[in-house]
Amino acid sequence: MTGLHEDPGALLPELALAVAAVAGLLAGSWLPRRRQWLVRLLGAIGCTVGIAAAVVAATGPARTVFGGSYAVDTGLAVARVVILAGTLLVLAMAGGTLSGHRRETEFVVLLLLAALGAMVLAGTDDLLLLIAGYLLASVPLYALTAFDADPAGTEAALKYYLIGALFGVVLMLGVAALLAAGGGTDYPTLARTLPGAPPVLAAAGFVGVFGGLLFKAGGAPAQFWVPDVAEGAGTPVAAFVTTIPKIGALIAAYRLLDVAVPGVAGGGLLVAAVAAGTMTLGNLAAFAQTNPRRLLAYSTISQVGYLLMAVAAAGHAALALPGLGFYLAGYAVTNIGAFAVLAALPSATLDGHRGLFGRRPVLALALVICLLGLVGTPPTAIFVGKLSVFTAAFDANLLWLVVVAAANTLASLYYYLRWIVPLFQRDGAPHPTPAGRWPAAVAVTAAAGSLALGLAAEPVVHALSGHLLR
Repeated sequence: MTGLHEDPGALLPELALAVAAVAGLLAGSWLPRRRQWLVRLLGAIGCTVGIAAAVVAATGPARTVFGGSYAVDTGLAVARVVILAGTLLVLAMAGGTLSGHRRETEFVVLLLLAALGAMVLAGTDDLLLLIAGYLLASVPLYALTAFDADPAGTEAALKYYLIGALFGVVLMLGVAALLAAGGGTDYPTLARTLPGAPPVLAAAGFVGVFGGLLFKAGGAPAQFWVPDVAEGAGTPVAAFVTTIPKIGALIAAYRLLDVAVPGVAGGGLLVAAVAAGTMTLGNLAAFAQTNPRRLLAYSTISQVGYLLMAVAAAGHAALALPGLGFYLAGYAVTNIGAFAVLAALPSATLDGHRGLFGRRPVLALALVICLLGLVGTPPTAIFVGKLSVFTAAFDANLLWLVVVAAANTLASLYYYLRWIVPLFQRDGAPHPTPAGRWPAAVAVTAAAGSLALGLAAEPVVHALSGHLLR
């Protein structure tokens, strides 16, 4: 095992976020309230530097660093770029409501630390580091959910914390079981020893660790917090919580199944069953929603089900990892774009946006693109992502899961159209007051990004066609 000071340059994106968070916290302690925006600017610079460093690192060879506990490979490269870009969009979305807030610095620092935790989840090659990443990606978000200190946010934060604590214990019990079964916590050791370990103990360990990651991803049966947080938290926080942690958690789940526990019998089938249940539950619950935030919350749950198809196909289909990476990128910009419209024009009901095309045509078109993108309509990015993960599942002999996913995709069109159709109808009722230009700009940018990513799908998927270190 090498020393702890091995190749710190391999972690430049993570260091950029960490430095921005620490420097922002120190600067915010001295800056007057009217200049707290400098901390937000510092966070944006940290994200931008991190993206540049991540792109450069992606051109180098795949390797592990820090005693083999952290893998710098294709999976981490995808997570870094998508997480940092998504965090940058959320910081911009929050610009209108956050400016001049007495706790602006705390908001930015907590956001950066949660993003850092999601990146650690994506790159971890050791179960102990997985626990650290889980906590870092969770604790700041509990505080951010209750940031507005209103009853709805406080209640949502309490539910989020309690469920997170429960599944955190489940995760640690799973780690303990895998340690007892495999005699180590690093993934290469587990991959070597688990095939000869007691199968019940190994399976129990995998279920525990996978359950903890399901909480971070918002998948069933750990999804109960999602609608409450999406409705009770501030809109930028809701956009972040329903997007960014999923990226780290799903890459971590893929790495766990592909690298650490490929010898655990029935692991892929369990993930496939959870994927089917998650997408079906999310869609069924979304049908009756009239609150746009709760509708998007259940939509994000269903999206996790589709994304888990790639995890179920890990190690059995060449398109599994590229499909997962591309889908995550498309989902991030599309979901953040939809929440940005709600930040620009807050509404408690779907009818609150009736006639939006006549008043704000550009914003209405951005919302239409994002909602149709969540369905998986060409030429948006999620269309290519869904096609890729469907193909990966088919190649992994999971035809039944492809049929379930296709049926769920068709069914989801119903509740998205319930939001889209009124946008083009006339309405003389009072309308929500616009909440600033920043959220609208983010919505338009995200919608354009979804289209651009979908149109440029072939070279992007090709660039993601690497493998995880084993």
